[in-house]
Amino acid sequence: MKLAAEISMYPLKDQYIQPIQDFIDRLNTYENLKVVTTATSTTVCGEYLPTMQLLAEEMQRSHEKVGQAIFVCKFLNGDKMTNEI
Repeated sequence: MKLAAEISMYPLKDQYIQPIQDFIDRLNTYENLKVVTTATSTTVCGEYLPTMQLLAEEMQRSHEKVGQAIFVCKFLNGDKMTNEI
């Protein structure tokens, strides 16, 4: 089963751009993920369970490094999508 996840990260600090870029850069290192970044969010597509695990690990890494950060996520069943992301 496929997963498509749309994620927006909001670090609660004055210098917020670098933590967001670090998070996106780490997501782009995974060959089994398709990552598409826009001005307001990043969409990640991959196999359901491995993708959820990677997202959990990377969000935890961001929280450990940055401190407080808000992640707003939408999760979609990628198998049911009619358009390729």
